[in-house]
Amino acid sequence: MPRFAPLQRLVITIAVLASFVTFLDGTVVNVALPAISRELGGGITTQQWVVDAYLITLSALILLAGSVSDAYGRVLVMRVGLIAFGIASIAVAAAPDPLVLIIARAAQGAAGALLVPSSLALITATMRSDVQSRAIGVWTAFTTAAQLVGPLLGGLFVDYLSWRFVFLINVFPIAVTLILLARLRLPEHPSGRRVDWFSGALCAIGLGAVVFALIEQPNLGWASPAIWIPGIAGAALFVFFLLRQRTSPAPLMPLSLFRARDFAWGNLATLFVYAALSLNGFVVGVYLQQGAGLTATAAGLASLPMTILMILVSSRAGAWAGKWGPRIFMTIGPAIMAGGALMLLSVGENFDYWWQVLPAMIVMGLGLSLTVAPLTAAILGAIDQEHSGIASAVNNAVARVAGLLVVAMLSTIVGGALDLDGFHSAAWVTAALLVLGAVVSWIGIRRNPVEVEDGVAPEAAAPAPDAPPAA
Repeated sequence: MPRFAPLQRLVITIAVLASFVTFLDGTVVNVALPAISRELGGGITTQQWVVDAYLITLSALILLAGSVSDAYGRVLVMRVGLIAFGIASIAVAAAPDPLVLIIARAAQGAAGALLVPSSLALITATMRSDVQSRAIGVWTAFTTAAQLVGPLLGGLFVDYLSWRFVFLINVFPIAVTLILLARLRLPEHPSGRRVDWFSGALCAIGLGAVVFALIEQPNLGWASPAIWIPGIAGAALFVFFLLRQRTSPAPLMPLSLFRARDFAWGNLATLFVYAALSLNGFVVGVYLQQGAGLTATAAGLASLPMTILMILVSSRAGAWAGKWGPRIFMTIGPAIMAGGALMLLSVGENFDYWWQVLPAMIVMGLGLSLTVAPLTAAILGAIDQEHSGIASAVNNAVARVAGLLVVAMLSTIVGGALDLDGFHSAAWVTAALLVLGAVVSWIGIRRNPVEVEDGVAPEAAAPAPDAPPAA
């Protein structure tokens, strides 16, 4: 097994810590939503915006951040991202009203977009071959740990201190990372290549306008100009963003990558699967507190079996997918998860976690474990190493946009209120999305990548499993 040199160990530590705060912030928030709503008001709309303000800027800017990192240097971009994330976290914790909170969450997302691409880029720039694969494995394990401890830490802070401390969890690891970054003596050669800022703006404004329309529609109605104007304008801007990628000299999302069958169909499967996971995470975290009366800590622990199973089984699923191909696992995994989602229909007025929720979490965790590594391997295995960074960023963005849109549509999905009927409606929609993910995988994924030109590998070896994009 390859050993890490001192410089490589320092790089891995910095990369893990920098990404850890972004993944952690994506998981701690769900258990804090009821407490935020009670203190600041705004009901389900405020809860939706607290999640989506972060996801809008994170998903819209993560592609742009990769180009910025290449153009200006990974260390500089990471340092800026860390400082901005820390300041935004403090602003979220001090927010006096929902508007300030939502603006600060958007700033957090923008800063977080700078961290994930630059952290992985540090690893790929300083390591090669088996050492690089092992380093990415370490990075994956620790970022997965952030998903494991996030809900539990969030619940403990909400129950015993305040929801505001949930967002201060990041400050200490950010400070440590900045100190370590100052010790890193890494020669960098910024490419100085052109950054397509205009495309980044089109993507961010387009997504933001569409999400605004979806979230506020239950309050104002589709007939209101305040809804249909930004909705149509946002969709048009996003279409313009996609068209611009065909002609831009420095595209944020090279459309040629989608000529690879497994890459294109794998990202479509990602859209459905991670929309389902985001919907399930939001609904379970909120309903178990507001509907079932659990504490925030208990709600945070409720989905723990899913993450534990993913850690225990996903690496084996990746090996199985390498032997038998990803298609069967990307079909069976979401289908099993759909069965787990339907098991949540057993939740009733007489709530019992052990019989009504825990079995569903175990089944969903098993399905997720069979899905994640094969999905990542199928998508990145279809693309050559030179384009693996942008391919990973695109897949990450697709997963986050999926969560962004499904949370924006939450009021429509649950019928305006997250009561028992709304919880059951969300379970049906979650199952339907997962079935779509299974069908898409069965139809579109092949055992071996399809040979096409422009960055697509004919027999690309599956890379080390990446962290699941839905952080």
